[in-house]
Amino acid sequence: MTWREYHQSTKHSVESLRRAAHILDWANMPDPFRQYEGVLVLDLPADPLLPETPAIEVLNTVSGATHADDGPTFLSQLLFYSAAISASKRVPSTGYRYALRVNPSSGNLHPTEFHFLTRGLKEWPDGLYHYRPSAHMAEQRALGDLKMKLAGNSAPIVFVLTSIAWREAWKYRDRAYRYCLHDIGHAWQALALAARAIGCDSFATGHFQDEEAAQFCRLHEDEWPMLIVELRGASIPVRAPDAREAVWYGGHANQLSKETIVYSSINGIHDATKLSNGACRGISAAEPAPTGSGEITLPLPASSRRSFGEVARMRRSALDFQGGTQSMSLTQLSAVLAATARPLLADFASARFIQLYLYVHRVDGLQPGVYRHWPERGELERIGSGDQRVAAAGLSLGQQLAGNACVTFSMIGDLDRAARAHGDRGYRYVHFEAGAIGHRLYLGAEALGLGATGIGAFYDEEVHRYLNLTPEQGQVVYHFAIGYPVPDPRLQA
Repeated sequence: MTWREYHQSTKHSVESLRRAAHILDWANMPDPFRQYEGVLVLDLPADPLLPETPAIEVLNTVSGATHADDGPTFLSQLLFYSAAISASKRVPSTGYRYALRVNPSSGNLHPTEFHFLTRGLKEWPDGLYHYRPSAHMAEQRALGDLKMKLAGNSAPIVFVLTSIAWREAWKYRDRAYRYCLHDIGHAWQALALAARAIGCDSFATGHFQDEEAAQFCRLHEDEWPMLIVELRGASIPVRAPDAREAVWYGGHANQLSKETIVYSSINGIHDATKLSNGACRGISAAEPAPTGSGEITLPLPASSRRSFGEVARMRRSALDFQGGTQSMSLTQLSAVLAATARPLLADFASARFIQLYLYVHRVDGLQPGVYRHWPERGELERIGSGDQRVAAAGLSLGQQLAGNACVTFSMIGDLDRAARAHGDRGYRYVHFEAGAIGHRLYLGAEALGLGATGIGAFYDEEVHRYLNLTPEQGQVVYHFAIGYPVPDPRLQA
């Protein structure tokens, strides 16, 4: 299977949805929490300090600082504001309670797992760990001096973000791989921005040998390595690394469902996007992204003093928006667009693959219509006029929140250009970028008193027709909406 075959076969249409009616098997729903049983579990200090740098400033490359004096406190702060449980919801009819996390996920199914390697972290043993968000603890899977060829040996902390596709496939079936990639992009930015807020630099590597990474982490067969993120910085409390020989504990991965259904298309696209030893000799440079201009110059962005810590912990996925006449300002829109245009620090991100198209419903100072964003010049190009609420909702599988929002986005990915540079592996990179942009939209909206939600379901070809896009101009890979969220009475912080 090639990326093109997978992408084509998982496009939504009225006909495909009618043919593929799906009833969820709630008794077989995957456990959203992976645990490695039989290993030592280390506590992370509760209630870590709030990163006080304003979220808008962090999104615009300003670094914060931390007062963590030791490794456990530092890790607690980093993970509490990037991957921990942030709230819960209670189902009134059953009393069942389920968790929400700092990093968002399609359907709140959370396929992404956080593994991390430490070297020379003060008052913390060198080794390999798995984060257990259900208890805010770290599972010690190996102890000692582990050499990871996949990342810089000098980094004191290296994260390996992995994906368990079955968690998404349980609900979304063959299309689930797209959502797993989006979620990795969200998790990457949740981690990278939390690191920046406490004074760290990060760099993500997507070009690595898959099997070597899986073997290094001794992952369960249902779990796939997707992205490696290195953290460095003077704010990390360090000591001399251990010289002790590595000891592996491994642990036994818990079973997530009574039955795991295999989707051959998901296995096929994952195999197609893997890098073998022979193919992993260095990443190619992609062609520069197209540039252009528009007739509308965005104003100076709105500001906000809300701290990164507050914004990260309060971020939610809106279930719907209020609609009506309440609008957002053009300066608010300018701020969230500016946040998406900042550099992404990764080996595959020197050239960008995503362009944003906007369905503007209620933005003060901007006529309703369809616009294309040109980030290099901070300009909008109007490509369609008139009320877009019905169209935006209809293109998003009839989801009314896309019409009730103040603005809705189509993320158009240049899949062909990515494939020319990176082969089938480029399919991952386009979706990672889409998820990363989505996370920046989430935090920017929250910082400005708005809400947001990612939308992974849309009528692919209908979007292309509506935007008058040829295949050479890209294909839709993600939708997003920003507005004033409808309060959810089930939510408890």
